[in-house]
Order: sequence, then C-alpha cells, then structure tokens
Amino acid sequence: MPTRRFPAPTSVSRRARTVLNAAPALTARSMELAALNERRRETFALYAPQGEKWLSKLGGRSVHATLGGVRVQVVHPREKRGDDVVLYLFGGGYVQGTPEEDLCVTATIAHETGRVVYAPAYRLAPEHPYPAALEDALNVYRALLASHGAAAITLMGESAGAGLALCLALAASRDALALPAKLVLLSPWSDLSATGDTIATLKGIDPFLDYEVTLEGPACAYAGPRDLKDPLISPLYAEFPANFPKTLITTGTRDLFLSDCARLSTKMRAAGIEAELRVWEGMWHVFEFYIDLPEARASLREIAAFIAG
Repeated sequence: MPTRRFPAPTSVSRRARTVLNAAPALTARSMELAALNERRRETFALYAPQGEKWLSKLGGRSVHATLGGVRVQVVHPREKRGDDVVLYLFGGGYVQGTPEEDLCVTATIAHETGRVVYAPAYRLAPEHPYPAALEDALNVYRALLASHGAAAITLMGESAGAGLALCLALAASRDALALPAKLVLLSPWSDLSATGDTIATLKGIDPFLDYEVTLEGPACAYAGPRDLKDPLISPLYAEFPANFPKTLITTGTRDLFLSDCARLSTKMRAAGIEAELRVWEGMWHVFEFYIDLPEARASLREIAAFIAG
C-alpha cells in the first residue's frame, strides 16, 4: 500500500500542525539486541533531560526507590495534597522506554493532582518477555496496596503501559486483590494481534505508529510463544468483571489504536463498567507525551480532574 499523507487539519493548534506536517516517514526497526539497545540509549538521551527540565519548571522533584523488588521513580509535586497516589506504567512497545523518559507526563499529573506518582522500571522484552513486565507491575501494586490501600490508588499508563495497566487490574482481580479506585489509559495497546479497523485505515496517518513497521516485532518479542490474543497480553480479549475500576480512555482521530480504544470502551461498558472514551481532534498516538502541545496539556488537566474527582 503506498504511503498516504494528509495535511494537518486547521482545527488543531499551530504546534500540532507543525508536528504533523514535519513527521518523517517511518522506517523498520530491527529487533536485534545491539540495534535495540542503541535505540534505547538514543531515546533516553533525547527525552529524559526534557522531562527533568519540565519537572524543574513545575517545581517538583523525583527520587528513586525500590518497591516489591522493582526500581521505581517516585515523582513528588511541589505541593502535595493528601495521601492518594498514582501508579504509572510507561510506554515503549514492551521493548524500550523508562520512567525517566515519561517524566513530562508523570510530573504534570503529580503537579495537577497534588499526588505522588510511582513509575516502575518494569523489565523489557526481548530479554524479559511476558510475563516479566506484568510480574513487576503487580509486585509494585502489591507494595502500594500494603502502604496505601486500593482506594488511594489510581492506575495509569500510556500505550503498552496502558495495556499493561489493564492486565495488572485483570491479574489483581484474578488473584482476589482489591482493585484500584480508578484506571486511566492513554492510547492503550489492548490488542497486540492487530485486528482493529484503524490499524489499516489510519496506516500512514498516525505519524508515529505502523503495525508492520513499528509494532509487529515488539508484539512478537513480548508474547514469545504465547497467543497474541491471550487476555493478559491483549486485554481487549479479557472478560472484565463488573467491579472493574471507573475508567478513562484517551485517544485521537489520527491514533492507530483509535478503533481498539472504541472496542475496549464498548466492551467495558457492556460489562457494566463506568468507562469513558475521549477522542481528540487531529491527535495521534499518546499525544499527551508532547507536553508543548496545548492539546496535551489540556488533556492532562482533564485527566487530573478525573483522578481527583
């Protein structure tokens, strides 16, 4: 299929139009470990300093701790309000990413809510395929349950981290653990088998995602020999309990996962869960990560209001 490109809509901010119009063509990413480690170093060097600068601008601070045997970045707001916390799971297709690279998001959530944010450095594939990431996330959740209680915890994530957040809540339900108060999912990767409509219809439209180019390799590396439709790998295929947390899902009209978000919210509501889907005009996959966008900051303010409400 030839690459399709559409001009950025005039209905979005000037900064968003710049990002859309300047996005380079996506190229295949090797899953060979040396190449993957080089990408990991490059993205960390690019995004971690930006996050630190943003955190400093907001007057917050971060420290590192160990919870449940897992290294965790703990993000403190300038003004703490209450003892409720956020457990945040970073994105990166299960093969790259760190809490430090998502500091623009976690610092903003801490600032807007007045809550401490815990962001675990869960293990990555291909060195550590499923269920390593889920085990790490679950261990951190158990530690926060012991220290704070379920009613004080909001579970949040982006992309693969949002899918992992769903899987964590499902695993907690399976293990008869108390469920978190709320769930916030930014463009969740809920179907690693790529059956959603917009995987095809938004190919070449989302400036940062393409299943064959950027996602298929990570999906297979994470799942290993397991079925990609295993509910604890692709939570879209899970049977959701009716007592699942109140959920907010955000996406955009150019997000490759738009139809997956629609299917997920529909399935959750059918199970009796209070689930809200917010679709942002002209926005792409996890646009909230681009903190200089007016739309990103507006969405994060709405998310903070949902968490605090």
